[in-house]
Amino acid sequence: MKHFELNGQVRQAEGKAALKAMRKAGLVPCNIYGNGMENVLFSVDAKELKGLTNTPASYLVDIKLDNGASYVAVLHEAQWHPVTDEALHMDFLAVNDEKPVVMQVPVNVFGHSEGVKLGGKLQVSVRKLKISALPANLPDEIGVDVTTLGIGKTITAGDINIENVTIVSPKATIVCSVKATRASVEAAE
Repeated sequence: MKHFELNGQVRQAEGKAALKAMRKAGLVPCNIYGNGMENVLFSVDAKELKGLTNTPASYLVDIKLDNGASYVAVLHEAQWHPVTDEALHMDFLAVNDEKPVVMQVPVNVFGHSEGVKLGGKLQVSVRKLKISALPANLPDEIGVDVTTLGIGKTITAGDINIENVTIVSPKATIVCSVKATRASVEAAE
């Protein structure tokens, strides 16, 4: 899996006024926890954070703090302003090389479906699936080949098999399907 480097400054637990001033200065308050460690409060530049949040890709985040500490983590939860869509707070979950990580990974649908060749329409229902794997086995994306997919057929999360990776999303989750169109029905008649 790809890594994303994020530089931060350690901060002390502060009140609402201090956090508001921090956000006004272009910083986003963050928290890293998990893996048997104490919570670490820090802040990052909002512009630098956009490289992580404004992309469909998933990353392992290398957090480097100004006190010399560094952590490998995944983005666990993000809070956004309801009107301006600015980041208000980010939670990161520390990663251990011996424990599986649960995270969402993008789905890449490829191939030219048999059903589309006959006039059907390919519908991609899910852009990301939740998976569990050791950090060394995390894929950058989940590839789904739709070449043999006919009209009226679907591919579900249960149909996808990846070595050393467990799909956590419900097995019945429809990833993609080929729907019949008027043109395909008329051609069949």
